[in-house]
Amino acid sequence: MRGNQKNKNYQVEWGHEFAYVIGLLATDGNLSKDGRHIAFTSKDIQLVKSFKKCLNLIDVKIGTKTDGFTDKRYFRIQFSNTKLYKWLLKIGLMPNKSRKIGTMKIPNKYFFDFLRGCFDGDGSFYSYWDPRWKSSFMFYTTFCSSSLTFIRWLRKRIKQLININGHVNANKLKTIWQLKFAKGESKELWRELYYSTEIPFLKRKYLKIKRAQMEELEDSHP
Repeated sequence: MRGNQKNKNYQVEWGHEFAYVIGLLATDGNLSKDGRHIAFTSKDIQLVKSFKKCLNLIDVKIGTKTDGFTDKRYFRIQFSNTKLYKWLLKIGLMPNKSRKIGTMKIPNKYFFDFLRGCFDGDGSFYSYWDPRWKSSFMFYTTFCSSSLTFIRWLRKRIKQLININGHVNANKLKTIWQLKFAKGESKELWRELYYSTEIPFLKRKYLKIKRAQMEELEDSHP
């Protein structure tokens, strides 16, 4: 990516940070119907700051937005860039994408940076002790979307690149779809997602994973 956001010579170039931003946009981002505005909203100020830094949005301010149903306030950044907007359409993003988003054109080299953005934007990690067994610490890495097509595409790409399967399920109303990886496959996935400490990632989720790894280690050495 070269050039200021308002520079007529602005060019889009793939990179590790840029692919991460695309993952954030695919989950918690929004393309306005006006054909030029791009926005990103999150409850995590760190994510919005990372988004701003990765896109070099020096003069763009971070604001807040109130959820009309819960009255919760979220952090939000919005900027205008027609060249980037049109490019995002070409790779698979669109306005009102929640249920419509499908396959995306992401280079293999940057896929796991993109996937880390998806995880930080709308994924989750949880762990627990399984009461059915004397000593069994379980954990899962999940990706969520309102689009089954998108979830199936993520699963297919992950399978192609590192040969793990995961499994797909939905909530009772089948309005949210989830791609879930259990303990063994989660570990393989983490190696690809967190290949460096110098890349952008949400610290809150990363530290949660590291704590689970420590608990598992303690479980294996009582």
